[in-house]
Amino acid sequence: MPNAMPASVIADLRFIGLESASVKSLSGFNKKRHTLPDSANATTNAFLARLCAPELAERGEALFQAVREAMGYKRREVSLSIDADGGLARLSARDFSLELFYELEPSSPEFYLFRQTLLDAKTSELLHNAAFNEVFAGTFSELSFTLQKGVQVEAVIDAVEGLDEVGNAAHSPLRVTYPSDCSVCEIAVAGVEARVRCTGASIDMIFPRAGSPLELLQEFAAVRSAFSLSELLRGLVE
Repeated sequence: MPNAMPASVIADLRFIGLESASVKSLSGFNKKRHTLPDSANATTNAFLARLCAPELAERGEALFQAVREAMGYKRREVSLSIDADGGLARLSARDFSLELFYELEPSSPEFYLFRQTLLDAKTSELLHNAAFNEVFAGTFSELSFTLQKGVQVEAVIDAVEGLDEVGNAAHSPLRVTYPSDCSVCEIAVAGVEARVRCTGASIDMIFPRAGSPLELLQEFAAVRSAFSLSELLRGLVE
């Protein structure tokens, strides 16, 4: 049901879509005048911002028009701002915000990342809206839920492993893996394809394929349901 998830939870969700391509594929890259970056820093990212300015403006305008038409927004209900020098565009709508951002890949600076982040959704109804999901079909492959108070990763690990101690091992849909320093942990949830990672500051879901906001939301709902087995885990996603 659209109203099953609290507005406070919806507001803290970030839907992230990533695309990667070679810097030289950008229309502004001139093979005779430009060289590919060999590191990612403020200077080379400023160079990237200049190169991608036409693509950023085009993508931003296309999404502005698509969202305006799909949601029936009036002029005062949706706007687009572009920071060409920073490689950033922001679409601000009555019901949500969307950020578009270009940056160099730190480990492979000859490639860039184009990141779309849907955030500040006001209602669950928005994320269930068919027209809205059509605009963003196949866009997002990560979902991040901010933990407002944070949590010790060790406590999350203990909570999952503690389900075994109370005789739920055969029935628990949760399994956890983690490095020796317990800096992060990954929770496998039965029936959920996404990898569920806890960093202490957020719960992140990494999906094997990109989908619409609703598709990611449904998987997050399954994780919330599984987390209800533990008081600590349930408290994280309420």
